Amino acid sequence: MTTAQHKIGSGFGAESTATDVLRGIDLSGKLAIVTGGYSGLGLETTRALAAAGAVVVVPARRRATARQAVEGIDGVEVDELDLADLDSVRGFAARFVAAGRGVDIMINNAGIMACPETRVGPGWEAQFAINHLGHYALVNHLWPALADAGARVVSVSSAAHRRSAIRWDDVQFEHGYDKWLAYGQAKTANALFAVELDALGGTAGVRAFAVHPGGILTPLQRHLAKEEMIAFGWIDADGNLVNTGFKTPEQGAATQVWAATSPRLAGMGGLYCEDCDVAELAAGDAATVGVHGYAIDLEQAARLWALSAKLTGVDAFAPAV
Repeated sequence: MTTAQHKIGSGFGAESTATDVLRGIDLSGKLAIVTGGYSGLGLETTRALAAAGAVVVVPARRRATARQAVEGIDGVEVDELDLADLDSVRGFAARFVAAGRGVDIMINNAGIMACPETRVGPGWEAQFAINHLGHYALVNHLWPALADAGARVVSVSSAAHRRSAIRWDDVQFEHGYDKWLAYGQAKTANALFAVELDALGGTAGVRAFAVHPGGILTPLQRHLAKEEMIAFGWIDADGNLVNTGFKTPEQGAATQVWAATSPRLAGMGGLYCEDCDVAELAAGDAATVGVHGYAIDLEQAARLWALSAKLTGVDAFAPAV
């Protein structure tokens, strides 16, 4: 396949931190929205962007927890948002747009991983609903603010996208649930979302990227039993980290911050990034690095957008009637 998915020689790598990639970049006067920006990688992202001068809005389902987590970080605001509740998504976006503020950086960072079978909304599988549909609706409702500033949008995907393409015959796992396949599908959806948003939003100066942050132990693993993480070789029986391939949270936040701010990505978009660079195409089905073709496929991306519009009832790019 012909693709722009090739490394660009960013000068950064797997061990770079969010602070490293922002060195020399002044975000004064810029506004960023970071979903889940009060925990794990999101909190490190919030800290780094705020330290570079940005105002950072952190929409949070647990506002009190979020306020406590970001206390002492200058330039951070907390508002209410539950990605599992489309009314909540619409409410947050309406308040923001009504305030007349533009969005320079949008990082769709919040998510859940490998949870027990859970249904939200009208019976949607929770990982697809929260990780993808909630963010899809949020970006579409915020479109006036994104277009006003020519935003850069970052969709946090994962190497776990290799676990599953979009299951078009059973997107909601109504015929047998597998928590890891569901997570993989959601991460593929995150990547495809960036592809189609970039295709649709480019004329307004809005560019989108998907990123794999790397393996990091954060609260994202809260649904995994200790025994499962031991079996994966992540930790020992005492709970100590044994997988030396894991990144620190500061390193894990680096790729999404780089994708959101790097001047090297000017004029580019619709790409999947990892280790603070554009990723290569995965070399075969068993590859553990790079991006699989189905996660950046233009037809799959357009099909997912259409499905998401139908499910959520919102599409900022639909023809006026």
